Amino acid sequence: MSGPLTGIRVLELAGIGPAPFAAMLLADLGADVVRVDRPGPESPLSGDPSRNLLNRGKRSIVVDLKHRDGREVVLRLAERAAIVIEGWRPGVAERLGIGPEQVLARNPSLVYGRMTGWGQHGPLAHSAGHDIDYIAVAGVLHPIGPTEGPPQIPLNLLGDFAGGSLYLVVGCLAALHVARTTGAGQVVDAAIVDGAAHLTTLFSGLLAAGTWRAERHRNLLDGGAPFYDVYRASDGGHLAVGALEPQFYRELVRLLGLADADLPAQYDVTGWPRLRQRFAEVFLGRTRDEWAAVFEGTDACVAPVLSLEEAPHHAHMVARATFEDAFGIRQPAVAPRLSRTPGAIGGRPPVPGADTTSVLSDWGVVAD
Repeated sequence: MSGPLTGIRVLELAGIGPAPFAAMLLADLGADVVRVDRPGPESPLSGDPSRNLLNRGKRSIVVDLKHRDGREVVLRLAERAAIVIEGWRPGVAERLGIGPEQVLARNPSLVYGRMTGWGQHGPLAHSAGHDIDYIAVAGVLHPIGPTEGPPQIPLNLLGDFAGGSLYLVVGCLAALHVARTTGAGQVVDAAIVDGAAHLTTLFSGLLAAGTWRAERHRNLLDGGAPFYDVYRASDGGHLAVGALEPQFYRELVRLLGLADADLPAQYDVTGWPRLRQRFAEVFLGRTRDEWAAVFEGTDACVAPVLSLEEAPHHAHMVARATFEDAFGIRQPAVAPRLSRTPGAIGGRPPVPGADTTSVLSDWGVVAD
């Protein structure tokens, strides 16, 4: 292993989605992440474990948490860990005997990271939910999409992984710093609704200033502005246009072959429908890749909309090695990049239980 977190032991109590991604990020940065899987068949939703990239760089042990000895194994591993991560509903870990109180009693300097959608308390804390529900209540879903029709679903990136995983990682590393300084561990309550709401801080300020309208597709950053939108090309591909500032807008207009004098002023909201129609007509005159060649390397802030399959082959992505081939699968490389202690993909996703013996030995837990 390499990276800034080399030597940090992380115990992940197996779950789905944002908690595994958070643990994967810690593994990418060098932590020794051990995933505690449960016995029995995998969920049909899990697919082939060897291709579950959220488990890359980890090791796996299988433990029956409903058995007294199984709980003891987890507690002994927690004694030797710096961070424990779990993503269950509130109260589940406590009922199993491996909640924060039980674990911190064994290891007072431990960071216990908890990942939930609704948080550890509140009226919805014990209710089921998914990303789409959390971002809906947090105010994130409403502004996304066109004026007509329902809000559009931004995959599960804004809730699960941005508002959930990344905030859990930040909280755990902050608490780890405190533990290293004072010797005192603590619990990190990472709720997706909290993180997703926190992501909207900019827009809270714009609302307070009166510069953001509640209606969708009426603002600078929600597709309302014709110079910050997506346009269709002649081949059915799309171009993303983000020419917000006047100097970038002028470059966009020039490369589209248009004249400023024939167009409404950039920030004249009443002229936006006509401006959008004119842009749309021009973009339909060439293919996506032809337009991409026109705008490549300019300050017009225009980029081709690439698919998941196409993105790794873009020249910029190739030059930065943003994607890499590891154990036969092309996948995103480690981010962020550190100059002196860079992280690395530690290895292929493990089959559940494949590392039980080696983990117990490495972590000093008697196998019996």
